[in-house]
Amino acid sequence: MLFPIEQPFDLDSTLHSGQAFRWRRDGDRHSGVVFGNVVELRQAEDALELFTDPDDEAAMWPLLRDYLSLDFDLDRVYAAFDDDRLRESAVRYRGMRVLRQDPWECLVSFICSSASNIPRITRNVESLCEAYGRPVGAGAARRNAFPTPPELSRAGEAPLRVLGLGYRAAYLAETATAVADGAVDLMSLREEPYDTALEALTGLPGVGDKVANCVLLFALDKPEAFPVDVWIDRALREWYLGDDADSIPRPKMRPWAQDRFAPYAGYANHYLFHDRRLQGRS
Repeated sequence: MLFPIEQPFDLDSTLHSGQAFRWRRDGDRHSGVVFGNVVELRQAEDALELFTDPDDEAAMWPLLRDYLSLDFDLDRVYAAFDDDRLRESAVRYRGMRVLRQDPWECLVSFICSSASNIPRITRNVESLCEAYGRPVGAGAARRNAFPTPPELSRAGEAPLRVLGLGYRAAYLAETATAVADGAVDLMSLREEPYDTALEALTGLPGVGDKVANCVLLFALDKPEAFPVDVWIDRALREWYLGDDADSIPRPKMRPWAQDRFAPYAGYANHYLFHDRRLQGRS
């Protein structure tokens, strides 16, 4: 089924830029698991071709529009980009959007990201789903849904270590228990101010400033969030900090960048991250 797109959109960059880890590319088709459904997407010039299983495509489309942030005015973001580096990045990846993911899946994924890389994070996340998620879809398209907090809490640390999660296994087990027990309502943080949501997330085991800002940006509708990882550290030092590159420690980069790139620091972050990471791969 085809659904029209009115805004600038780049499906490939949006799904494969390091903000989500369950999408697979096969030519111009992209398959993933979203909202308990196997989802296949293909971008036409001004539309998205959509297949979903088990739910109906028409019923899933409003959820996917929200997930893909297709209602967000991306041109307004581009107009706020005020330097050549960001403007050039916006041209190269025009239409790359920041997703609105399920906060729980996003949180677990970025706990797995600590001292890791995208291929390994992808393997870790898929292993969790295969071990503890319920099957969805049928035939060759069959995948597993993302495990719930109670499912990962019941698993415990030792079995998670067997999946190759290393020291992250303890954090995942403890955080799953905290969320399952109601210590924090992740979805409600979408309605909270940035600072309140940041404090709630960093109170969870294994969640530092970087992981929390990833969740705030990629799941909780906080465009001011600014996660600082190794690629953003390099991008800011090489492209922006100049003579101050050696005098600003990483913990001070986030507030500096949030002020520098306001009001859409999160979008600036993701375009810089994607740009610098791809340069590093070449």
